[in-house]
Amino acid sequence: MAKAIRRRLIPIMAAMGVTALALGGCSSGGSDNSGGGGNSSGGSELKGVTLNVAADWSGAEQKNFEKVLAQFEKETGAKVNYTSYGTNVATTLNTKVEGGDPPDVAVIPQPGLLTSLAKAGSLIELDSATLDEVKANFAKTWVDLGSVDGKAYGIWFKGSNKSTVWYNTKVYDQAGATVPKTWDEFMKTLKLISDSGTYGLSIGADAGWPLTDWFENVYLRTAGPDMYDKLTNHEIPWTDPSVTKALTLLGTLWGDKAIVEPGTAQRTFGDSVTEVFGATPKAGTVYEGDFVAGNIASSTKSKVGENAKFYDFPSIDGSEPAVVGGGNAAIQLKKNKGAAALMKYLAGPEAATIWVKLGGFTSPNKKVDMSAYPDATSKQIAEALVNAKTFRFDMSDSAPSAFGGTKGSGEWQILIDFFNNPTDVQGTQQKLEAAAVQDYK
Repeated sequence: MAKAIRRRLIPIMAAMGVTALALGGCSSGGSDNSGGGGNSSGGSELKGVTLNVAADWSGAEQKNFEKVLAQFEKETGAKVNYTSYGTNVATTLNTKVEGGDPPDVAVIPQPGLLTSLAKAGSLIELDSATLDEVKANFAKTWVDLGSVDGKAYGIWFKGSNKSTVWYNTKVYDQAGATVPKTWDEFMKTLKLISDSGTYGLSIGADAGWPLTDWFENVYLRTAGPDMYDKLTNHEIPWTDPSVTKALTLLGTLWGDKAIVEPGTAQRTFGDSVTEVFGATPKAGTVYEGDFVAGNIASSTKSKVGENAKFYDFPSIDGSEPAVVGGGNAAIQLKKNKGAAALMKYLAGPEAATIWVKLGGFTSPNKKVDMSAYPDATSKQIAEALVNAKTFRFDMSDSAPSAFGGTKGSGEWQILIDFFNNPTDVQGTQQKLEAAAVQDYK
């Protein structure tokens, strides 16, 4: 599951390096869990304190996060050693916890991991000062995502917007197409582009995860956030009529051979982006998260913000603005003054703004000034994330990995089969429910 999440949380303009840096260090003790303040001119209240911090970030992301940590060191006098766990966050962190040697603070991409660690008693609850900071700076949705059984443990330092539809402006202009706001307009736009001689939509469905993201965005808009939560937790069956509606809508789109570029079943997600933004565009539109910008930059000569832009996933039946997304949450695993101070620091806008200005980062912290984003596209992505009436975490990433994150089985494979036969709505629902019954155990 960590691999699936990590793959989908590629930042907007991050480099694609995978080199991990592991820096050893010893954690300072102390039973005081109160947070500490700091000042930009340099502080010393944590002088002599050494903290171990771990996350999945490596390469350019690691360097940027280390700049965030460097400012904390400057303000408090603490020393922070960072270790990258790469794509093996869940496995490595659980091993560290079981061995009695967890980092003081970790930043993790899975709400399920946060929940399991909290229920096992492995996390330190946010102190009152930090919780006040979180409540002041984040929407309730994010506060709830970091809470388990009514207690707050996580701070969602990084966000990801997976409700972005990317389009080639030259293809749209040549077809006379405009940015759609509703699903009906979206379908008409895709047809208009196809009629102009370029396929309206490219999809990469050789793996099932892009299809789960399609389903989640449609389901959130047709069924609403409450039903989304129930389906995520398998409190309603996949045979529910609300699932029927979403799959029927998707089946109509996916089965339209005049709109969807052929060869989808064998096409990778990366190739679907290249089909739209390569030297000779084969299609005008591709759906996926904000990380598409990174694919555009690394694999094509198109320019994000110029001929490569995005619009919000369209409204369906009058649905309010909604975002399906992901993120990375800071959690505290050791009870000491330094760790608590770092948690409070990560909850504030200053820490997030450091990385925001460096690019390739979206913060769900609503106190971060939008003018800090380095370009119009990253600002647009952040505004959609922060201002969404409804935000829900990626459903498949929140499910047991056997169901929502395994290649060749579970939801991934069943949706691939449905893509290839989009008229079999009821059969698909029955297969999804049978898999959920088995995997949610």
